[in-house]
Amino acid sequence: MNLPSYFLKSPEIDDSPEVISSFERLFTEQVSDANGSHIDYSLSTPKWLFLNYLCDTKEVVMHGSGDPAIAEFEPRQSNDVVDRSSASRLRRLRRHMGFLLRHTRADRYVRSLNNACVKAVVAEGEVESFYYFSINDDALPHEPWRIGTVYVLPKATCQGEPTKPGRKSAQWRSPVAVKPLAKISISPEHFPFLDQIRGHDMETVMRRSEENPNGFPWLDD
Repeated sequence: MNLPSYFLKSPEIDDSPEVISSFERLFTEQVSDANGSHIDYSLSTPKWLFLNYLCDTKEVVMHGSGDPAIAEFEPRQSNDVVDRSSASRLRRLRRHMGFLLRHTRADRYVRSLNNACVKAVVAEGEVESFYYFSINDDALPHEPWRIGTVYVLPKATCQGEPTKPGRKSAQWRSPVAVKPLAKISISPEHFPFLDQIRGHDMETVMRRSEENPNGFPWLDD
């Protein structure tokens, strides 16, 4: 399946036995039986690879935040432009690197965040992840990134979001409160797409999203 060029392919994954073994050991020691404690990450492998591994192999989802002390995540109304229902919505959780961008934004500059991950079928039935990241264009010159926290949460109560035929969403929602298994500190340099974040005109994107809710990412160029 061919995707538009603005979707970014997932970086190369290091799945060597040594790396996998270190990830499994860290998961067993600091995540699987944890109670929301901080992960002491001392591996030389990039943090995003460890989080990506957990998403792909464990029954977990992620949530990024600037708040390092969240004890429980509760359902809440979504504020996404594609989800304006007046009904009570479920807190959005993630199984992709969008959680890294969301937690690193600085709200005094970033007023609009537009990101997505899709899993598309490529050659011979293989499934690959593709990403899109964009913030309001007047924020980009300020490099508005900050240190944040990624929470690892159990997937048991989560529901996958619907998406277009041939694609699978990497976003999940939980109808009940969820307590994190563990959390990990993340800095901007840990985000592998930091130099590929696009900018958009917020008013244009908002208008186009209202005219065509299914037209993501409502490009203004």
